Amino acid sequence: MKQSIGRPETSEHAPYHEAYISLVPEGDILEILSRESNDSIKFLRSIPEDKGATRYAPGKWSIKEVLGHITDAERIFAYRALRFARNDATPLHRFEQDDYVRIAVFDRLSLEEITDEFEQVRRGSLLLFRSLDNAAWMRRGIANNSEVSVRALAYILAGHARHHIEILRTRYL
Repeated sequence: MKQSIGRPETSEHAPYHEAYISLVPEGDILEILSRESNDSIKFLRSIPEDKGATRYAPGKWSIKEVLGHITDAERIFAYRALRFARNDATPLHRFEQDDYVRIAVFDRLSLEEITDEFEQVRRGSLLLFRSLDNAAWMRRGIANNSEVSVRALAYILAGHARHHIEILRTRYL
């Protein structure tokens, strides 16, 4: 039976990740990710398609771009978790979020398509994290020149999505 993995300690991630980790409530991270996914998908599906290109200010991402960014970041955080869980010590570079959003042209896709993609990527993340044994959760690697544990990456992934979904709720709609 899997033991609770607990919250990551500050030594398991870069200081700037605390902003995301602090958004994750107490409890089992797998249950939190699953619940967050269900709540986020329900919210995203409630946004009318004609609002998808909405920006809350000039130069800000559209709703579709925010959702595309959440999905891209989730893929990257989960990939890092996979590499480190498998004891791959190869340092991983940072990614430039603005470049990713600009080149992806999310606004050409429907909000439904981007929401479907997020739903599937989150499902894959959950399957990955559920497959890990206790030792894998504690493994660490280097990403963006900072050491990070697999456990911290699960929390970063959850908090990052929470952060951006809240921005959609409060600034866009």
